[in-house]
Amino acid sequence: MGTRFNSVASTFFLSSLFFSLAFSASDDGLLRIGLKKLKFDQNNRLAARLESKEAEILRASIRKYNFRGKYSESGDTDIVALKNYMDAQYFGEIGIGTPPQKFTVIFDTGSSNLWVPSSKCYFSIPCFFHSKYKSSQSSTYRKNGKSAAIQYGTGAISGFFSEDNIKVGHLVVKNQEFIEATREPGVTFLVAKFDGILGLGFKEISVGNATPVWYNMVKQGLVKEPVFSFWLNRNLKDEEGGELIFGGVDPNHYIGRHTYVPVSQKGYWQFDMGDVLIDGEESGTNCVCDSIGGYCNGGCSAIADSGTSLFAGPTTLVAMINHAIGAAGVVSQECKAVVEQYGQALMALLMAETQPKKVCSQVGLCTFDGTHGVSGSGEVLLSVLSYLCLILVLEISLFSAGIASVVDERDGKSSGSNDAMCSVCEMAVVWMQNQLRQNQTQDRILNYVNELCERLPSPMGQSAVDCASISSMPTVSFTIGGKVFDLSPDEYILKVGEGAAAQCISGFTGIDIPPPRGPLWILGDMFMGRYHTVFDFGEERVGFAEAV
Repeated sequence: MGTRFNSVASTFFLSSLFFSLAFSASDDGLLRIGLKKLKFDQNNRLAARLESKEAEILRASIRKYNFRGKYSESGDTDIVALKNYMDAQYFGEIGIGTPPQKFTVIFDTGSSNLWVPSSKCYFSIPCFFHSKYKSSQSSTYRKNGKSAAIQYGTGAISGFFSEDNIKVGHLVVKNQEFIEATREPGVTFLVAKFDGILGLGFKEISVGNATPVWYNMVKQGLVKEPVFSFWLNRNLKDEEGGELIFGGVDPNHYIGRHTYVPVSQKGYWQFDMGDVLIDGEESGTNCVCDSIGGYCNGGCSAIADSGTSLFAGPTTLVAMINHAIGAAGVVSQECKAVVEQYGQALMALLMAETQPKKVCSQVGLCTFDGTHGVSGSGEVLLSVLSYLCLILVLEISLFSAGIASVVDERDGKSSGSNDAMCSVCEMAVVWMQNQLRQNQTQDRILNYVNELCERLPSPMGQSAVDCASISSMPTVSFTIGGKVFDLSPDEYILKVGEGAAAQCISGFTGIDIPPPRGPLWILGDMFMGRYHTVFDFGEERVGFAEAV
């Protein structure tokens, strides 16, 4: 279970946010914008700081959505290359102003506003580590000044509206209203791989009733057909992360025909969905809203959301899927790992009358600072760090479409990934102490501690799986438009690392959206990576076909 905390975990926290732009002309008349990779700089001072102190306050919550034809292949089609970051974030580059100021953004079908950091963001630390819009350097800037705030659960970004030209690929959208963010929440955006968000949802959910960028592309006649499509490359080894095409589709990115379903409620790209199948068997809880049980049976709604990494759905259904694939809460699994690998050593130290507060430092999971144990550098600690780093990246992606970052405070002190295994160890020591006082046998004590591990909740709703069992996991399928869309285990499990160091997380997380909007499923990048997705604005429908 041990691993070295080198490029995997480090890269999750931060690597360079600046990419060079490459233009190439292709035979189909499309302009393609390529983004190049830059290697992670181990000497980067900010990254070094993030690996130590700032990592301690990373604790997040997975709660998304704060609810209240013919396709041209002509020069009128614009292609934006996307970057794939660990299969958890896809982002590309835009320009704002004249001359264009470059920004990396997530193209998010789960929101409708464009926002980027402002040069007037003085008091939010994340702004100092991302590109900032400088209105004084743009000849096409128009002052607006209307205040704006986008609420993400318990946090928010805030600022004011401005107007300027927006360059997306070779297209220039004139006089586009967007938000200059002067306040950004916490560490989430400090370590984010993107500067801002460009929403591709409907105007119905646009903050400030601002006209979305896509609407103006259509209105200003920049695209021949009111259609855009996503191809997300799930191969991490490829240089190309994917493509977002405005005004058309690339037939090289899919096979067969698209299955289309009408948008059932404008705002998000929402549509009706049928049953969820586990290994070909109906789950039996196929969606007419059950306001008591939090699931549905008879027909559910779903959202195609490029701003979400995973699948999110009614907790009852997600629990069934995670049970079928053998998923367990991340904290529960790591707690059991401590008991399995260090249980006997912990017992021996306690029986040898070692001071309880020093026991965990004796096995390398904590560092004793003279008064109590603090985070250590044990191998299991590094393993859980890989998990939590991955979850942070997922949280950032989910945040982009309406998720809040939550810091867990205890007595005014934040807790996070660095003290996770130390805390688990210290809890186990307390449990063992109580059982030793009752003269229980070693086997009974270890079984008891394992039982308590089972009851530990996952802090972010994520569930871990055994990487060695992926090949034996069932196929999970979604029924859309009368067609079954299958996903193999490799397509719904996020895997980081190789061999014994690999860490795997279930792609299914529970979220219970209340009526009238919910309950519903959110089909994120995992689904859109497997199935090429067309967003047909003109016909108000969404289409899916097998991606290649």
